[in-house]
Amino acid sequence: MRKILLTGIVTLGGFLTAHAQCKTVTTLAENFDTWKDIDKCWTAQSGKAMLYSKDKKVTFYSMTSPRENMVLVTPKIKAGNYTLTFDISDNGGETTIEVLSLNNAADTKASVVVAKASKITGDKKTINVSLKKDAHLGLKVMLNGIHQAVYIDNLSLKPKK
Repeated sequence: MRKILLTGIVTLGGFLTAHAQCKTVTTLAENFDTWKDIDKCWTAQSGKAMLYSKDKKVTFYSMTSPRENMVLVTPKIKAGNYTLTFDISDNGGETTIEVLSLNNAADTKASVVVAKASKITGDKKTINVSLKKDAHLGLKVMLNGIHQAVYIDNLSLKPKK
């Protein structure tokens, strides 16, 4: 029993150490080309659907769970004013994206809306972001049908001058 408990504590400690090594950033430039899984400094919350990295982009896939809240959470970002850009497209149907500010990457319920939900049209999105304190950004995608997908690529966050 002690061995099992010790193994669990060591595993949890390793997980916390891995996330503790992620630094607060002031820029992001991610094309997802080298990702085989979601990067350790990012968080994917998919519920009963799927959120994964494949084919040099991040895919939000509804499977048979439409209207599932799916959020891709960035590393922590230093307080300030930023311009966030990314390429976004879908495979058809009604899909939306909303940008959130989160104090805790694991708690999307305690979030603040940075950019209201907007229809995904296959264009590049540019969003002005203002963070009053260090926080994570969450890209929340809503898929309204079964077997729908949204693709995000070429994400960039730059400080405003």
